[in-house]
Amino acid sequence: MYKKILVATDGSALSDLAVAHAVSLSAALKARLVALTASEPFHLLTTEADQIADTEEEYRRLVQVRASRILDKAAEKAEAAGVEMARVAIEDDHPFEGIIATAEQQQCDLIVMASHGRRGLSAMVLGSETTKVLTHSSIPVLVVRAEGAPAENPAAARAAGEARPDIGRLPPI
Repeated sequence: MYKKILVATDGSALSDLAVAHAVSLSAALKARLVALTASEPFHLLTTEADQIADTEEEYRRLVQVRASRILDKAAEKAEAAGVEMARVAIEDDHPFEGIIATAEQQQCDLIVMASHGRRGLSAMVLGSETTKVLTHSSIPVLVVRAEGAPAENPAAARAAGEARPDIGRLPPI
């Protein structure tokens, strides 16, 4: 069925579920796995705090460290399951485009991603890399959400103090 599966991860707990699912699916199907993480490129003119405080060289170093940590975590799961995994880190202003392009370049026949499950106005305003990949990809996309989790209620998440990491955003290291 599927011979090569791409899983996009940003290192969040939710994307870790997608990685675990992709590893299990790859093991069951004896498929190869490509783990991808995307970061935003450095911009001289930006409002991103990470980029304002850093030089381009320092920013790139931090992005590489972050990407290595994320992909190392995925590689541990793949190795434990006996799954062959390639590691890919990209920089793209539009991560969904980088995810699709990488899946095409790597000749993947399935993309696995996590979704926060936002709906309504929140989904329209915030957008979602997963939604964008679903909309623009000709490659099938498997969306993973927390077991039994209903669509995320952003107001409840903010009230509980939960962060909403977005793929491609650089969290503190």
